Amino acid sequence: MHLPRAALEDWMRDFYFDTSIDLGSSGVQCWSLAELRRLLGITVEELDVISLDDTPSYGSTALRQAVADRFAAGDTNRVMTTHGSTEGIFAVMNALLSAGDEVVVVDPAYHSLTSVAEAIGCRLVRWRLRPESGFTPDLDDLRALVTSGTRMIVVNFPHNPTGAHLTREQLNDLLTLVDGHDLHLVWDGAFAELVHHGEQLPDPATLHDRCIGLGTMSKAYGLPGTRVGWCLAAPEILARLVPLRDALTICLSPVTEFLAARALVGADRILADRRAQAARNLRRLGAWAEENADLVSWTSPSGGVTAFPAFRGVIDTEDLCRVLGSRYDVLLVPGAGFGHPDRVRLGFGGAEDAFGEGLARLHKALVERRGALAL
Repeated sequence: MHLPRAALEDWMRDFYFDTSIDLGSSGVQCWSLAELRRLLGITVEELDVISLDDTPSYGSTALRQAVADRFAAGDTNRVMTTHGSTEGIFAVMNALLSAGDEVVVVDPAYHSLTSVAEAIGCRLVRWRLRPESGFTPDLDDLRALVTSGTRMIVVNFPHNPTGAHLTREQLNDLLTLVDGHDLHLVWDGAFAELVHHGEQLPDPATLHDRCIGLGTMSKAYGLPGTRVGWCLAAPEILARLVPLRDALTICLSPVTEFLAARALVGADRILADRRAQAARNLRRLGAWAEENADLVSWTSPSGGVTAFPAFRGVIDTEDLCRVLGSRYDVLLVPGAGFGHPDRVRLGFGGAEDAFGEGLARLHKALVERRGALAL
């Protein structure tokens, strides 16, 4: 298996740790351990009794129950915890796909949702979300792509990086499509609990036995450093993931499983703060884009904490993003990694003061660029 380099991760390696203002990430502001302990009432004594041992292959009982209670109607038999959602993506695709299989994948997409299937030798068919329609998902377009040879549909809603989302009617149409074909649906629900317009949708894995749902502590929960994710699926599908788990990570850390379980039990407290902060930042971004309509073109996202704007007159944003990183101390992600070099992924989940300063620096860079081109 040959996995292509991930342009997004290469960019983050170059700029994520070396810039002080983050306008490029796709999650909410991260919590410190001290903040998490205060918010959830975790004591030092509780941490001290954790045995630094292996955990069960499917995940600890407490964490699987917490995931099940929040996302799977309490059914732990449909839950496996994973080392982030990336392990889930890798394991599911390697367990269910073979070389030559046809896979329909939403486009643009997070790199793992395409690269793993490509490395297996699958034939990718792209369900394009079109910029001219504000990246609104069109289920008629999807239906036209699915054939008798399609073995998997891969989607991510709310969508990274555009923030597009499905309606409940569209989800029902998607499940009908799955029901009528011999295929699996992989549903990346990393942003499921970050919906601004419309409704939070149930995970399709709880509605159909050929659907697999993926989740993570990274995006809505602000806990990417736990490296905890989960896979929701019928028990027979989860059983097929175990040999891959044995070859990849064996198990998760009992420390991070403990923290993730407590965070999920206290999820409403964690989410309330970060959702409110993201909503304020989104309003600020909307006002900024309106004030700078001569520079910026965008569609307000329905979910997640990323937008996918274009800048007028900028055909390829990589140089702009590089200047922002090296001269303005700002992380912004060029859209080339998502197949749209004229756009950027702009994250609005971070601290409000830093977000406002980041927009001011972005505006300055855009104005300076326009002035330089006019000379």
